[in-house]
Amino acid sequence: MCGIAGFFESGKANHYDMPSSLDKMRDALIHRGPDEKGSWVDQDKGIALAHRRLSVIDLSPAGSQPMVSESGRYVLVFNGEIYNHLELREKLSGVSIGWKGHSDTETLLNGFEKWGLHSTLKQTVGMFALALWDRQERVLFLSRDRMGEKPLYYGWQGSTFLFASEIGSLKAHPSFQSKINHSAVLPFSNHGYIPAPLSVWQGIYKLTPGCSLKLNFRDVQVGECPKEESYWSFQEIALAGLQNPLDLEYAEAKNLLHQTLSSSVKRQMVADVPLGAFLSGGIDSSLVVALMQSHSSNPIKTFTIGFNEKGFNEAEHAKAVAGHLGTDHTELYVESKEAIDVIPNLPEIYTEPFADSSAIPTFIVSRLARSKVTVSLSGDGGDELFGGYGRYFSKRAEKIWNCRSICPPMTNLFARAFLNRTSTGIYDGIYRNITGILGVSNRRSLKGSLLYIGSLLKSNDFQEFYLKSISQWTDSPVLGNRSKAKYGFEGEFLKLIDNSKLKKMAIDTVTYLPDDILTKVDRAAMAVSLETRVPMLDHAVVELAWKLKFAYKVDGNSGKAILKDLLYEYVPRNLIDRPKMGFGVPVGNWIKGPLRDWAEELLSEKSLTSGGSFDAKKVRHVWESHLTGEHDSTYALWNILMWQAWLKKQNG
Repeated sequence: MCGIAGFFESGKANHYDMPSSLDKMRDALIHRGPDEKGSWVDQDKGIALAHRRLSVIDLSPAGSQPMVSESGRYVLVFNGEIYNHLELREKLSGVSIGWKGHSDTETLLNGFEKWGLHSTLKQTVGMFALALWDRQERVLFLSRDRMGEKPLYYGWQGSTFLFASEIGSLKAHPSFQSKINHSAVLPFSNHGYIPAPLSVWQGIYKLTPGCSLKLNFRDVQVGECPKEESYWSFQEIALAGLQNPLDLEYAEAKNLLHQTLSSSVKRQMVADVPLGAFLSGGIDSSLVVALMQSHSSNPIKTFTIGFNEKGFNEAEHAKAVAGHLGTDHTELYVESKEAIDVIPNLPEIYTEPFADSSAIPTFIVSRLARSKVTVSLSGDGGDELFGGYGRYFSKRAEKIWNCRSICPPMTNLFARAFLNRTSTGIYDGIYRNITGILGVSNRRSLKGSLLYIGSLLKSNDFQEFYLKSISQWTDSPVLGNRSKAKYGFEGEFLKLIDNSKLKKMAIDTVTYLPDDILTKVDRAAMAVSLETRVPMLDHAVVELAWKLKFAYKVDGNSGKAILKDLLYEYVPRNLIDRPKMGFGVPVGNWIKGPLRDWAEELLSEKSLTSGGSFDAKKVRHVWESHLTGEHDSTYALWNILMWQAWLKKQNG
């Protein structure tokens, strides 16, 4: 695992020192690659590439980057792992190549020279973000892995085209312009992450998973980013699987999934450094660890953390699973203060606003794992592929969608108009008049329920409906008429899926999975120089999951049926069967207690007003209601707090 960075200067670069600027970008990524640093600059052509290395495969200097191809035509900087690179070398065996080492970087580079970029990427199994410079044609290619495990940011800042693994690296360049992208505020306040292709800064974008970008600097248009080109499309894979499902009996399907997952895990256990796994005791991580242990004659190193707070501790379950599988297990019980001490570092770790509170325990367990290993496997991806989230089974949202779908358009228009234009005073009047009938608890939730229904009825399509249904803010706190950002699916794709649960799983796979879950794990782990790998997201597993019959994945109101049955072959049912807990921390209680002064400062009217993004009165009202216990607005407030904390960090 590594960090990459670079830039192309379309104008005259003699007004600043290109090598020095590149070094600053590179060294802002030292946490991603503490073992080695490398730079390559062609001042005359205005191109600069940099690399920070975390040595995992081929620890020798033969794996150093930037790497120049044997012919001298291509220069590559690469972040990630190609698990089948030795197989690709076998395919290249008919080509006369003077191999210098056994790194996957060298394999890729020779593949690009022999087969071309996309032909090579289509043959890879792995995770990556890369930049390839064609010295002959003066073309820069940027590419990202299929599911978005590895990050890559890019964009024009003045006459300079920048790219890097993290935004902090981009900011180190003298051309960087710190102008906030206000289109990112609304999706962030709703969901706690900034969805691709957006970033928090104007002119800077996230490369879409499964895509490449080609910039030809012979005829480059400054400020204009070319259209991304897909070499692997989740949308196409999902449709193909639904239209041509595998006609297998359940036992056959389970056996095929078992083989595919087992193969993925085995591939991802290859490393020249110590390797282990995160273990929460849940279905996904337990299955990954069980498969790892089946491929190892020695105990696999597993790691978990626990909290003493009731309802936030899975360590005891993880310990039981580890004991049954015979892993070399390490657990750490974390006091609230230790977890709270992580919070001031989150803006620096994530380099743009990020509000998934499970980033806190993820960072701590990554730090724990890094004390003993350099690579750790995780169980992420199972929920999106096999229907594991409780929100997929929300009956309230389902009823509203069904009503919206069957009601005449004029009825929907009338309902939307009433519910969304009704004033707070009218709602308060309704509350007063029905207090005796509904009771206090229902009276307090009535306004929120009506606003929620009105918001959903305003949706133009299912994707907008679903994203609103999982939004933390029904009544948006964002100031002004912020433009609606486009993310997720475009076109008719979702209309071709007739199952609402599958629609939700598809949306999460291209939004929540890469922009929240995978971002959370990558940044938390790389902050302590730990490489993470996600076997569930091998594209062979993803493609198979969408070919399996839906009933094999979701059984009534329970998801991940086939994964559970696989796991029961390794772990007794009684160690696994329990409600899904998640990997959370009690931030709602913390901001009422030990974090109250910190939260009060960030949510003060002065701070909110000076920030310029949020309606101070609206946020203050929600904050005060949370403090009194009238409403639990933990996640809505945490989103605002993380934006405000990030903004304060930018302002010094």
